[in-house]
Amino acid sequence: MCGIVGILAKSPVNQAIYDGLTVLQHRGQDAAGIITSDGNRVYLRKDNGLVRDVFQANHMLALRGTMGIGHVRYPTAGCASSAEAQPFYVNSPFGLAIAHNGNLTNAAELRDELFREDQRHINTDSDSEVLLNIFAHELHEVAGIRLTPDHIFRAVAAVHRRCQGAYAAVVMISGFGIVGFRDPCGIRPIVYGRRDTDQGPEHMIASESVALDVLGYKLVRDLQAGEALFIDMAGNLYAKQCAEDPHPSPCIFEHVYMARPDSIIDGISVYKARLRMGERLARKLLREWPDHDIDVIIPIPDTSRAAALEMAKELEVKYREGFIKNRYIGRTFIMPGQAQRKRSVRQKLNAIDLEFRGKNVMLVDDSIVRGTTSMQIIQMAREAGAAKVYFASAAPPIRYPNVYGIDMPSTHELIATGRTVEQVAAEIGADRVIYQDLDDLIEAAREGNPRVTKFDTSCFDGVYVTGTVHKEYLDHLERIRSDVAKCASTTNDLVSTELHTYY
Repeated sequence: MCGIVGILAKSPVNQAIYDGLTVLQHRGQDAAGIITSDGNRVYLRKDNGLVRDVFQANHMLALRGTMGIGHVRYPTAGCASSAEAQPFYVNSPFGLAIAHNGNLTNAAELRDELFREDQRHINTDSDSEVLLNIFAHELHEVAGIRLTPDHIFRAVAAVHRRCQGAYAAVVMISGFGIVGFRDPCGIRPIVYGRRDTDQGPEHMIASESVALDVLGYKLVRDLQAGEALFIDMAGNLYAKQCAEDPHPSPCIFEHVYMARPDSIIDGISVYKARLRMGERLARKLLREWPDHDIDVIIPIPDTSRAAALEMAKELEVKYREGFIKNRYIGRTFIMPGQAQRKRSVRQKLNAIDLEFRGKNVMLVDDSIVRGTTSMQIIQMAREAGAAKVYFASAAPPIRYPNVYGIDMPSTHELIATGRTVEQVAAEIGADRVIYQDLDDLIEAAREGNPRVTKFDTSCFDGVYVTGTVHKEYLDHLERIRSDVAKCASTTNDLVSTELHTYY
């Protein structure tokens, strides 16, 4: 999961891109980057860290131009090296830079093709660099001295033919304009917005609509699965469906956890979808446990609040805030190692004893992934005096890895894999666990936009919508996504940094 922004305006865009990235910071806290163009040269700044730490005043002053793209990142596998921070840039043809959200499932094969057939060198392990070089090669194949929208759309069509997996991307072409495109399944979100000024129209492409909102852009629409948009330097907009067989299947986990509640994705309000998740979860609880003894419902901040609120309303049970969150600790889901996640939970949350003492408490979270965070939170509730602790998940059991750009851990680290609901409850120390049904989750999202007929639900049911995910690839992910692999990779990266420093 990453966040992307692209802006073509009538005035300098450095501050606007910075502001857009801060709004999308929840999508990645590992690294941030901005590249801008004044029509002649490009200016790049990227590094590991939060947006506020990567960009100082001197960096912002150096990012000149009225066109640019930005990126916030966290790694889905391997190390969190600054070498893999985006945007990536190649100087041929024309000068191209990319910000990409997603994951290419055939990146290894493409990397080999680029070297042997396209004669392009890939310098990192990032599939985003692969995607950029595929696009650059295909654009070089079709474009002449004068670049046209048709050249760009033909290059994107070739990308669709060659690349498998998920990709929502924005590309800056120095001196020409900005391109946004989405894979034929439309798995990762990407939206387009516009605002009118005295000097003319200004255009913005971003991962979520909330980034448009804060900058005063009006959400026009989502990019469709397989579609590409091109905005030239004069502000003219061109759009074309570039996929031969698009079949929209947006990722439902965006609505469960990833996206901000104030975003609208594929015409669906994330906030309202989460309300409906709580409503349906409450109805399931009443069917299976009509004589429940729940005294109070408490959300685990922040993403479960909407679901917990509606669940309490439906059950006619008190809703209370029982945990206070430290805003200066990162999201544990996207931290690179298990030890770091464990240390951060008690730093991040503190229980209000009065809301727990002597009560039967239903804790509500958006999902249960590894279960270690849930286990610690349940323990905190018991230490605060809860008589019984029940646990509800607004999502179904997660039993399969996500291969499309979300850092689901290796299969054996997913607590629901190979366990019944009762066994999960025993493992995390809950008196009872209730999961959302997959059909209810799908309907909770679809109600916001019935035109969306299919979602990617692969982490729940193991059905991968691209149809190209094979066992060998899943085994490869199992090796590189485990906490052991990540810790080793981080250690190697630190050693490399030390060697570079001393030599």
